[in-house]
Amino acid sequence: MTKKRKHPKAKAGLLGVGLDNTDGHKRITTGEQFAIVGGSEETHGRMTETVIKTFEHLKDRGKALHQVEPTELAEIIHRSTPR
Repeated sequence: MTKKRKHPKAKAGLLGVGLDNTDGHKRITTGEQFAIVGGSEETHGRMTETVIKTFEHLKDRGKALHQVEPTELAEIIHRSTPR
């Protein structure tokens, strides 16, 4: 007899890494499904704003992060990025 395997809940997360920090300040922002690390004050702020807007767009569409295809997620992130 074969045992039925339980599938763990689907998990997904976003990671933002800023590489333009020159002031030595360590910036880390985390949420339930994201982490943003590094970057200048401006870059870190832009990444944080992008992630927040991305999750707002997902909520408006009634989807969770693990439910969107990579191309759809890329489109949402692109639309969420401050200009």
